[in-house]
Amino acid sequence: MKILVTGFTGQLGYDVYHRGENENFEMIGVGSKDLDITNEEAVYQFVKKVEPDAIIHCAAYTAVDKAEDDKETCWNVNVEGTRYLVNAAKEVNAKFMFISTDYVFDGEGEKPFLETDKANPIGYYGVTKYEAEKIVQSTIEQFFIVRISWVFGSNGNNFIKTMLRLSETREELNVVGDQYGSPTYTFDLACLLIDMILTNKYGIYHASNEGFCSWADFAKEIFKQAGKKVKVNAISTDEYPTRAVRPKNSRMSKDKLSVNGFKPLPKWEDALQHYIKELYQEV
Repeated sequence: MKILVTGFTGQLGYDVYHRGENENFEMIGVGSKDLDITNEEAVYQFVKKVEPDAIIHCAAYTAVDKAEDDKETCWNVNVEGTRYLVNAAKEVNAKFMFISTDYVFDGEGEKPFLETDKANPIGYYGVTKYEAEKIVQSTIEQFFIVRISWVFGSNGNNFIKTMLRLSETREELNVVGDQYGSPTYTFDLACLLIDMILTNKYGIYHASNEGFCSWADFAKEIFKQAGKKVKVNAISTDEYPTRAVRPKNSRMSKDKLSVNGFKPLPKWEDALQHYIKELYQEV
């Protein structure tokens, strides 16, 4: 199988590419320097030349706060880029997997969101990802939409690396304690995505590591596992204002994975343990 991975220089794309390589698939990875996904003709020509059996579209504009002011770039990358790629996928009869986000929901309530729940994004980044979802669904039949949350991986910056960096100079930190969700380890997720793309079990899925926590809980567990003595004070979202509004409830139900025969990802605490071990091996 020949698989094209966009966003291959990012956290998730990097792991998806290498997981596919380990499984002996023919992997083609592109970053923004290799292919400008906002250029329709360039996308069409590239996909036509490569003729992949599947495209895993990890590339995205993910600067959530910046997106509120840089709407044009965010729209062009997340919406138009996805439109061009899915059109090209259809042209060469390739399966298409779009990586989406918990930000398509409004974060109201405390129940985990189902794949069938109504999307209602509250920030511009979420708006663009939901618009892209709709394009994928209306363009091609062989699609997977996989919504993920709170991503961390070895290749790139993330919450864990930030916390560990701050722990070098701080003994106490304020971390938001009223936003809940599930961390997602890109290594675990990449294994699932490669397994998924081999099937015809198309549709919308939620995928993250098992269990829920707040950002403050997450920070406490990071310091505990890393052996850092840092006091974490849980604060409210109101005490930590950001340019873009964050959903308070990013819990997503992953039951559909099991129903369709996919193995759930490990518990987030176990994923964190694996990741921290990996991080310290790199040092």
